Amino acid sequence: MSVVRRRKPSESDKPSTSAPSDDDISGGGTTTGKEEEGEDSKRKNKKRRKKKPAADKPPLPPGPSPAGGNDGDGKQEEEEEDKKGRRRRRKASAAKWSCVDSCCWFVGCVCLTWWVLLFLYNAMPASFPQYVTEAITGPSPDPPGVKLKKEGLRSKHPVVFVPGIVTAGLELWEGHQCAEGLFRKRLWGGTFGEVYKRPLCWVEHMSLDNETGLDPPGIRLRPVSGLVAADYFAPGYFVWAVLIANLARIGYEENSMYMASYDWRLSFQNTEVRDRTLSRIKSNIELMVATNGGHKAVIIPHSMGVLYFLHFMKWVEAPSPMGGGGGPDWCSKHIKAVMNIGGPFLGVPKAVTGLFSAEARDIAVVRALTPGFLDNDIFRLQTLQHIMRMSRTWDSTMSMIPKGGDTIWGDLDWSPEDGCSPSKRGRGNNETESDDNLAQTTKVRYGRIISFGKDVAEAPSSEIDRIDFRDALKGQNVANTSCRDVWTEYHDMGLGGIKAVAEYKSYTAGSIVDLLSYVAPKMMDRGSCHFSYGIADDLDDPKYNHFKYWSNPLETKLPNAPDMEIFSMYGVGIPTERAYVYRLSPAGECYIPFQIDTSADEDSCLKDGVYTVDGDETVPVLSAGYMCAKGWRGKTRFNPSGIRTYIREYDHSPPANLLEGRGTQSGAHVDIMGNFALIEDILRVAAGGTGKDLDGDRVYSDIFKWSDRIKLNL
Repeated sequence: MSVVRRRKPSESDKPSTSAPSDDDISGGGTTTGKEEEGEDSKRKNKKRRKKKPAADKPPLPPGPSPAGGNDGDGKQEEEEEDKKGRRRRRKASAAKWSCVDSCCWFVGCVCLTWWVLLFLYNAMPASFPQYVTEAITGPSPDPPGVKLKKEGLRSKHPVVFVPGIVTAGLELWEGHQCAEGLFRKRLWGGTFGEVYKRPLCWVEHMSLDNETGLDPPGIRLRPVSGLVAADYFAPGYFVWAVLIANLARIGYEENSMYMASYDWRLSFQNTEVRDRTLSRIKSNIELMVATNGGHKAVIIPHSMGVLYFLHFMKWVEAPSPMGGGGGPDWCSKHIKAVMNIGGPFLGVPKAVTGLFSAEARDIAVVRALTPGFLDNDIFRLQTLQHIMRMSRTWDSTMSMIPKGGDTIWGDLDWSPEDGCSPSKRGRGNNETESDDNLAQTTKVRYGRIISFGKDVAEAPSSEIDRIDFRDALKGQNVANTSCRDVWTEYHDMGLGGIKAVAEYKSYTAGSIVDLLSYVAPKMMDRGSCHFSYGIADDLDDPKYNHFKYWSNPLETKLPNAPDMEIFSMYGVGIPTERAYVYRLSPAGECYIPFQIDTSADEDSCLKDGVYTVDGDETVPVLSAGYMCAKGWRGKTRFNPSGIRTYIREYDHSPPANLLEGRGTQSGAHVDIMGNFALIEDILRVAAGGTGKDLDGDRVYSDIFKWSDRIKLNL
């Protein structure tokens, strides 16, 4: 029989801390005073919970309490309160993060939907997307390759592609520790994933040595080989792929096509010094001619590749060791035609602003839309400063500085384009505006490539008070030591030098080279060993046998190849950068002292501080067309053998809708590579046609009139 013990009321107020006795264990669960003490016990438990929250109280081990059944009920109530507290905290937490959860769910649903649609797109018949497109936009024309194959054209002459600046891929062969795992991965021309993962490491590996213009110690980037080097610049963004596909439709294969890829960062002669690229091009052309029935090659350069191949034609004829030793008739034996696409023969003003302030119209627009964004220290990365530091080590950029000085590009009061007017479309070949119509257009002084202030850009030259900067003292260094990781030569200029540049106020093509030599002497000292920007007085002078003149069409002769043809093919109808309005930048710790003044915005020819003319969005018509329109037309001192030249312009027509992609009638600098009319012209010449078979010149712009205004001894 169990013994029942009653506690005294005074004892029940004291919490028991000792272990339960044997009697408690054996009989505490059958207490007969439960009815009397229940209410008191509940009140005491509530008081204890107020003093110490239940969430802070450690859980008790299971089993009967030493105080009997009353404490057992209290413990159960405490556990229930603990559960309720945990539920409340979970609800509060769920409410707090509900926005994040919703975003995650939304992103997940979008990704899932995208992958499902992508799967269905790839699973459907290949003809279905074309059927949908044609149902919306109407029947699409046959690609040029299909069209010409129906006409009976077949491959004949081997084809050589010469890519331009930035369009060819570069892969890593040796790098620093930060580039671990990237062996033979593309650092340029691909997904550009490494730019986002490790931007400073990427900038370090893309830069060349600032003293030699060659590889920095411990770093080797090399051009990708084969047609894949420049068929696509990035996934889905074609460069040469559309042209290659259409050539294949008339019978071309890889043994009759060659991508002359090179490291576009290097000066042209240094591609031979480091990689023997010029020798490889020479050997491959000779091999292709020999293995394709002796048919001469058709060369198709694009953008800066036009200047690169112009250098090659002089190099291959020059005696070794400076040249390739092919002799004066090598081009005549091996080249049928050179079909230049978007060639900056006389340079581009856009190259000046890239070297001067690491910007162009696109960057200026971004700066105008998001003030301060590009100047912020984002993730400790001064964006434009790093771009400038990197691009100023690329000697190739200096090949596109405007050539010919004021004679070609104009001075403070005159320029060949001379006046802003909308482009006239639908004119016949060689038909131009009258000078009377021109007089009614807005007066724009395009010869002033850089002007500090809109008022300076528009004022008569007699009202511009200029102070020469060439002999000005640069003064005290303005750079902070923390900026040395993004060192540019502006950090050595000083406030005096910056002020002297601004006080000169207006720069023409004749003073641009001096300006760049003043603000970046190390870069220009290196570049002046490889490139020239003047006009030759006497091309028979032995000094012009040096390779620095070979990429300047105004200081070199075309090869002795009277049967060869040269085409200048470019887009028109797109506003293209020609001159700029600048201002001093707000002073900062690691700043570039000059920037385009985006507040200068007046009419259709001045937008966000940039004056525009007709062109392909990158190369003005004057640069792309002058040599074939006049400088090389007929027998001139620059073309002594009388090589036939043709101009083929392509009027820009943007795509009507997104389903048309980048368009088949685009005249933009890169998109023109998918222009059906241009591709058809190339295929006809590659299949054996000539310039006469293409009906000679096709002109929409005023290039012949502008060329006649240039007073150059030919």
